[in-house]
Amino acid sequence: MRAIVLDRFGEPGEVLGVRDVPKPAPKSGEVLVRMLASPINPSDLMMVRGVYSYSPTLPATPGFEGVGVVEENGGGVIGWFQKGKRVAVASQKAGCWAEYVVIPAKQAVPIPASLSLEQAASAFVNPTTAYVMTQRVLNVPSGEWLLQTAAGSVVGRMVVALGKHFGFRTINVVRRSDQKRELETLGGDVIVATDDEDLVEAAMKSTNGAGVKFALDPVGGETGSAVTRSLGHGGRLLVYGSLSFQPTCFSPRDMLTKEVTIESFALGRFMQRLNLIQKLGVIREVNSLTSSGLLVSPEGNKFPLDRIREAVVDAERPNRGGKTLLAIKAHESRG
Repeated sequence: MRAIVLDRFGEPGEVLGVRDVPKPAPKSGEVLVRMLASPINPSDLMMVRGVYSYSPTLPATPGFEGVGVVEENGGGVIGWFQKGKRVAVASQKAGCWAEYVVIPAKQAVPIPASLSLEQAASAFVNPTTAYVMTQRVLNVPSGEWLLQTAAGSVVGRMVVALGKHFGFRTINVVRRSDQKRELETLGGDVIVATDDEDLVEAAMKSTNGAGVKFALDPVGGETGSAVTRSLGHGGRLLVYGSLSFQPTCFSPRDMLTKEVTIESFALGRFMQRLNLIQKLGVIREVNSLTSSGLLVSPEGNKFPLDRIREAVVDAERPNRGGKTLLAIKAHESRG
């Protein structure tokens, strides 16, 4: 089969290439998935550069997420029911940028037939992250304020949509003023552009000086530090990324006097802690919200595997407008 292979860590456009590799075989409890499409996410490119929390043994194939069809069951009841079904693939060890991938059967997520290929390819990680953080971890009540940074990202836009759906209000932080209009159109209650506004002042003004009770930050650095100063009494901050690669600073006195909590969030770790019934409940709710059109991933350009170097450049292009996708679609006849 063909796969994108990483031999050394470095800039994606320089170190990635297509190679013929052996087709994997599933063991008991695993399934073989014929991949159809896979998005290029920031986490994928961080792994390629060697700066992600997970570093694979090289050579390795990137790609933490995608959509495909279960072609073979290595043994087990779950895989038997999934055979021939279209599923979202969420692989903690990557490997989705290939014509076939083997994953644990319990990690193959059923995908509604109503979703297009483009939406199905990104139907798990971003929608589930946005939903779980706001509804299962923070449990943001209707009418309450939630502050989020990187609000123009796919997850950020989904958080805005969830706020409109469930009734909580959002303070949305972006870097540039030209990003504000889109978030206003989506229904963001307050949009703060840090190129000409002070994040803390805007948060305090929106909450009448009380500070926010709930916050999400995937950025860190100066932006994340400002978020900690925007928290009110009993405030909770979920850190789910480190886009700036800089440390977040906070005052221990603020934590003590205001009783704020700073927590980390990783979707894979959260899902691992759930039993099968709980996982199915989360997946069912996210699938429902996605099928209704609430949690939609903006669609970008599509590239075949052999144009991977063009694809990774496109994925980091400013104002690209949507998620860059690898259109894999392995042929049925391939061995």
